[in-house]
Amino acid sequence: MDIHTLYALIGFMLAAYAVVGNDSVQTLGTFIASNIRVFKWYWLWLAASAVLIFTLSYGWMVNGGDISYGRLEKIPPVQIEWYHAAAPLVLVLLTRIGIPVSTTFLVLSVFASTVVLEKMLVKSIVGYGVAAVVAYVMWMVLAHFINEKFNTVKKGSRKYWRTLQWLSTGFLWFSWLSHDMANIAVYLPREVPLPLLIGAIAVLVFWLGVIFYFQGGKIQNIVLEKTGSRFMRSATIIDFIYAIILWYFKELNSIPMSTTWVFVGLLTGRELAIATVHRASYKFKYVFPIVGRDFMKMMIGLAVSVALVMAIRYFIDPSMQ
Repeated sequence: MDIHTLYALIGFMLAAYAVVGNDSVQTLGTFIASNIRVFKWYWLWLAASAVLIFTLSYGWMVNGGDISYGRLEKIPPVQIEWYHAAAPLVLVLLTRIGIPVSTTFLVLSVFASTVVLEKMLVKSIVGYGVAAVVAYVMWMVLAHFINEKFNTVKKGSRKYWRTLQWLSTGFLWFSWLSHDMANIAVYLPREVPLPLLIGAIAVLVFWLGVIFYFQGGKIQNIVLEKTGSRFMRSATIIDFIYAIILWYFKELNSIPMSTTWVFVGLLTGRELAIATVHRASYKFKYVFPIVGRDFMKMMIGLAVSVALVMAIRYFIDPSMQ
């Protein structure tokens, strides 16, 4: 094994943990929060693993061995250096302290050209705005009919909502993996051989098990502090709307985007809508600190990403400019 292959292996392992540990909570956070008291963690893990295995296998078969679903079309393969592997290491460290960093920016930015990086940023900003507006409009209507604190799901209807939630989470998990798998696949050959595919799936399933065992880790707090996110009816609606938005942007073009920004935008619009409808009991002064913290954490992640790219392109490897 030469040194560049070793860097690729280290980068892949760190990116796999970072993507599952940091970003997957966007899709599985509400699923974990609303099911962990009903099902053992390993049943939730097995369900999520089944969707992951299907998504990677399906993408591998229909895209000629490309598990990124075409997200890397604008990012040509390069020889992996130590600084490529360092990017997900920074992400892992930030994840450990609970900062929702965009894996797309932090990992892919050290591979992408400046032009592609700008397009990624623009698409992510648009995604944040679209998610916030859609969520605000949707919950302006839904908040008049659903208040989980006082209007819980009737016992006879719970099994139907539980089934709908598992289906919506499966659809969301598939849509999300179609986006964010590029952040891991960038360390692999563009056409992944079958033994490597099996190995990659095994690593991801293992890290997924770790996340379910620890119930999402510190990043899960971003989900838990939002109104009603523990309730399966709210979780079902959140997951379905998020999945539709991701699916739309996936079909729009092949430029990668930050799913973290879309997720935070969705929760922001939802919180603002709930505060608008229930002004008497849920005031804006409670909402803005929560929304502001999430936005500041996103900006910290973006600043770290830009600083890392600038350091690499101007000091470590000027040939990347």
